[in-house]
Amino acid sequence: MTATIEPGILPLFRIFVALEILLLLLRIGLEATFRADFPLVPSPWPGLVLLTLLLGYLCFPALGRRLGAAYLPIALIVSVALTLVSAAAGMKLRVDAGIRAEELVRGSWVLIVVLLVPLIIVAWQYGLRWVLGFCVLTVAAELALTLPLAAKGRVLTVTLMVIALARCLFFLVVGLAVAQLAQAQRRQRGALAQANARLARYATALEQLAVSRERNRLAYELHDTLAHGLSSLAVQLEAMSVLWKSQPETARRMLADALTGTGTALSEARRAIAALRARPLEERGLAQAVREAAESTASQAGLVLDLHVPADVDGLSIETEHAIYRIAAEALVNVARHARARQLTVRLEQSQQDVNLVVADDGCGFDAAAARDDQRFGLSGMRERAGLIGGDLAVESAAGKGTTVRLAMRRHDDSRLDL
Repeated sequence: MTATIEPGILPLFRIFVALEILLLLLRIGLEATFRADFPLVPSPWPGLVLLTLLLGYLCFPALGRRLGAAYLPIALIVSVALTLVSAAAGMKLRVDAGIRAEELVRGSWVLIVVLLVPLIIVAWQYGLRWVLGFCVLTVAAELALTLPLAAKGRVLTVTLMVIALARCLFFLVVGLAVAQLAQAQRRQRGALAQANARLARYATALEQLAVSRERNRLAYELHDTLAHGLSSLAVQLEAMSVLWKSQPETARRMLADALTGTGTALSEARRAIAALRARPLEERGLAQAVREAAESTASQAGLVLDLHVPADVDGLSIETEHAIYRIAAEALVNVARHARARQLTVRLEQSQQDVNLVVADDGCGFDAAAARDDQRFGLSGMRERAGLIGGDLAVESAAGKGTTVRLAMRRHDDSRLDL
């Protein structure tokens, strides 16, 4: 036996005991209201007290934790014993009153209904082997209590034994069905738990992979901004220290170039931090954030901007908006750093079914097939973000013919994954 009680058993048991209590209270109320007397049934008061104690026992979880595996069997033994003793007491009263054998035999069938719920609980919790034990013990206890009374009242002993055997066979069939259903439920619950565990591990792995990719992207960002800027500044400062006395004009020009480079590196670092936090998106929405990013890139790089962005883009989750914005920001960074372009085109279009983003330039271009795995351009990161939101990313480029980045996403593919 196990200390873990199957879900639903205790509520069923409590309802069953509560119904028995209500029936006894109904009988007591009828006796008090109509001054009726039930001489051939035992007094309801002992059973009412015991059932009330049993209900309290089932409603007291601390006992379950203290008694462990014995908690449920104790309740079942009390319930079944109370039923059998009450049935035997009623038979004794009827035998003493001289009730005919046919009436006594007919009353013994009631035990099938009263013992059915404890049988279901045994089959549900413990399985078929314990159903067999339940049937044997209940039949043995009933016959031990009723056969002496049947002999005293000259009731057909064989008939009572046949009824007990028929009830035992019925209980075996019901118990087998319930035990198989419970076993199937356990298997399904175990499979679901394993699937949930695998899903949790998969989600954790995805999260760790996303964090790792974001760290790699940030490392490339810092390498291309702060590292290059600081390296160049260090070289210029070292050269200035050598030329400051002998060639002061050259040193001053180098100082001006160093200050300009420092400002550019600082702007790039601020841009990288802003893109990482996606603050413009949170404050102004996707459309306005893309518009400002495009205008800022065109202004800094001295590009002619062809901008087509709606006033607002609605119907997308926060995660999807972040992904689209970061794809657009990465594409704009590539234009500013590598394209050597004169014109920049940015389009963000939406319909009831689709959202499309286009970032294009007329710059030097590159071999898109050869650069597919080149992290310097951030293409793999953009493709990963597009895949997470169910979008398709296409990069069209050739040497001397510019570059076009296209993102197409259907709205019903909108994902809820954290990026």
